[in-house]
Amino acid sequence: MKPRSAGDFYVRPHATMIRDDLSANLVHLTRGETDQLAAAAFLSIFESRQLRGSSRDIRGGSKCVCFSEAPLAKLATVLATPGNQAMRYKPFGVMVSKNWLFAAGARPAIYQPDNEFELLCERQQFRHVRYEPGTTDYTWEREWRLRADALELNPDHVTLIVPTRAWERWALKKHANEARPRNIALQGLAPIAPFPWHIAVLEDLGVSMPAVEPPQ
Repeated sequence: MKPRSAGDFYVRPHATMIRDDLSANLVHLTRGETDQLAAAAFLSIFESRQLRGSSRDIRGGSKCVCFSEAPLAKLATVLATPGNQAMRYKPFGVMVSKNWLFAAGARPAIYQPDNEFELLCERQQFRHVRYEPGTTDYTWEREWRLRADALELNPDHVTLIVPTRAWERWALKKHANEARPRNIALQGLAPIAPFPWHIAVLEDLGVSMPAVEPPQ
């Protein structure tokens, strides 16, 4: 092996940087003027098993599905802070593996002034997010974007995010109720399929979440 000089820079293959402000997962949280509207958006995601792309705040005419690279525990802390005007999102959503979404084509947003938008090639313009220090700064969101009309959600790769245990119980009960007629028709001979989703409950992270009641 050739000896390295003092000026050589060596990077260990597949080295992993240990940081508590980043995550191996990406989080998509719902928005809404009220917690109830955000809950309704979450229910639509849950029923359809897809995230719809939006052109809101996306320059260049693309539709994107957006995520945050911030760890879920840190997002939960911000969500639980009363009167936090910077938080545009609510405590409902989904979490996916960063590797899985990267393979699907998602990439980190590029934070830059609007006058630098044209510097990006057309295929990358969907990643532009306006950044003006002191006036417009959403860098804390650490946004990732997938350019797509919709993203199909495979339960094997998705964790549902809900604010309270009441929502977890609701999801499990709904699954059991929907499986019951088929089980009766088969005279109990077919085992009930397990609940397909993983669930992350934000109040289990030690923060107080809004008491939004799940559907009856």
